[in-house]
Amino acid sequence: MSPTRHKPYELFYWPGIPGRGEYVRLALEEAGAPYVDVAREREGGMDEMTELMEAGGNRRPSFAPPFLRDGRLVVGQVAAILFYLGPRLRLAPKSEAGALWTHQIELTITDFVAEAHDVHHPVGVGLYYEDQKKEAARRAEDFRSARMPKFLDWFEAVLEANGATKTKPHLVGRSLTYADLSLFHTVDGLLYAFPKASARLLRNRPLVAALHASVRKRPRIARYLESERRQPFNESGIFRHYPELDR
Repeated sequence: MSPTRHKPYELFYWPGIPGRGEYVRLALEEAGAPYVDVAREREGGMDEMTELMEAGGNRRPSFAPPFLRDGRLVVGQVAAILFYLGPRLRLAPKSEAGALWTHQIELTITDFVAEAHDVHHPVGVGLYYEDQKKEAARRAEDFRSARMPKFLDWFEAVLEANGATKTKPHLVGRSLTYADLSLFHTVDGLLYAFPKASARLLRNRPLVAALHASVRKRPRIARYLESERRQPFNESGIFRHYPELDR
């Protein structure tokens, strides 16, 4: 399916934060695919999103945003959405093995993002950060010293094994995939949340740093990042900057 379709995809995600919905937005933006960010752009969009999560009259409700609607089909969970969109947006390999490997990388990114979120909410997502600051400080120390290096080392190794260079840093094959876009956004989020630790760690992971810089310069991505469609990181999203957690 060509990304030059006329019927827009419908993306459902909370307004006001880039969050997990950003991983889907980046793929749609890079492909130049038409889409509607329903809760932000459509009157009554929040109500429509809520209805799709209610199990009453919906046999396949999404647990939480983001989810994507394409005609009658609704797909939830970031990795599943991108697995669906990848071949349609020409952001995934054509071979089964390549498509599954890209999906595996995306699932690993999902794990990394979950751990980044749990730094500031280690006890419970229903509690405020202020209610768990002591636990968050301890979790942050482990994340900075052990978990971030472990994940970044793996991505660096994947890039190296793929023959990536600083001028052509791709995780899979020789062209951009949605996994590259997702790693870009994850690194971007880490640079916001943990600027000191991230800058220090990226100095020794040159291919990951090159991928981040390369994606940022892509024409459609660069225009998107400068547009009003790009929502800034803030302390309500997944990646939050609390200086005391970046010591």
